[in-house]
Amino acid sequence: MKIYKTIWVIIFLFSLGFSQVQKDPFNQMGDVFDELEGKLSLYFLNALNGKPIPSAKVKMDGIGEFSTDAQGKIQFNIPEDPSARIPVSVRKSGFTNTDFTLELLAGTIFLNRFSISPSIPLEHMRVVLDWSEKPRDLDAHLVKKGSYHISYRHKKKAADGVAILDRDDTNGFGPETITVTSLDYNGEYEYYVEDFSNRYKKSSDKLSKSRGEVKVYGKGKLLHHFKVPQNKKGDTWTIFKIKNGEVTPVNNLGSR
Repeated sequence: MKIYKTIWVIIFLFSLGFSQVQKDPFNQMGDVFDELEGKLSLYFLNALNGKPIPSAKVKMDGIGEFSTDAQGKIQFNIPEDPSARIPVSVRKSGFTNTDFTLELLAGTIFLNRFSISPSIPLEHMRVVLDWSEKPRDLDAHLVKKGSYHISYRHKKKAADGVAILDRDDTNGFGPETITVTSLDYNGEYEYYVEDFSNRYKKSSDKLSKSRGEVKVYGKGKLLHHFKVPQNKKGDTWTIFKIKNGEVTPVNNLGSR
């Protein structure tokens, strides 16, 4: 078994490429070798600036309690059940209380980076996009019907200032973050993600392979946690709509 794992590591390193070895912000190579030793890593980042969150308290049911290091990282032993669903709670002063379920697949993590929102007023809403190294450029879009369209290539800030693109990312990983400071309960909204890197390839499966995740924060907690649909083709991922102040999940991948 170790021989097969070693071969897999070698293939991974070649696929990573020399340029990526030089630019490895999340120590992917180190994490791969740690997996061979039976350990998994999980990173927690600031949703507004992408920086690590140190000294956060992380509780994983059935696993243990941890404190993130200077990289915002915790490390834990791979559970005996390789498809375990682990309830996780994260607490850090100045950040939103965050509870989610970590799903393992064959003893690995779908995406081992989790961006957490700094604390916001209860009436605010913040939407955060994370993904893996590729595609390099995913674009988050928040559209209020008949009003504004927030994205890097449209408006970065609504005319009345109630919605803003806090952070754009064009080099992979994210986070890409949009904040709404005043939600119109009579308005209709849609949030979606476009694969700008493959914008002319409607049949591309790169977005489906991005390991994209979207978190919706509001009311002092993590409200929703979406993962990109797998084994689909298309350059547009529609995540949710809002009507009467309620978020309605869509989570569909296709093309427009």
